[in-house]
Amino acid sequence: MRLVSSVAAVAVLAFAAPAFAQDAAPAPAPQAPAAAPAEADSPEEAAFEAKADAFGESMEAMSTEMQTAAAQTDKAKATTDLDAIQARYQPQVDAFAADLLAFAGSQGAPQEQIEAAAQQIKTIPAMMRSKIEEAAAAPAAPAAPE
Repeated sequence: MRLVSSVAAVAVLAFAAPAFAQDAAPAPAPQAPAAAPAEADSPEEAAFEAKADAFGESMEAMSTEMQTAAAQTDKAKATTDLDAIQARYQPQVDAFAADLLAFAGSQGAPQEQIEAAAQQIKTIPAMMRSKIEEAAAAPAAPAAPE
């Protein structure tokens, strides 16, 4: 089922994006290999896949914004900016989690699993922020001697 691949891709993006926080420039998220579909997507699957793709792009944007905010030297402003970024994206995250519940439920997915996935999705902004703040607070690696 492509639902699983969509949710897995979003989860990988959410948990991998903070790893880019230590890079000078954020690297693009890895693209999942395109699997040959066993059957044609239904219109509902195609619509949810498009929502999942848009959500993944939005989470990448949030990660980039958070990395920029966390890198500020004024830590009070960084915290204020991170609060604002998290608050701005949380409604979108909550809406996607609700879309997942509705779509997966209509596809006959086990209710317990989709509820757990939706709860995990709702925590993405806070978890991403935490990882980015940890990376920003870590001391920079010393420069290699020349």
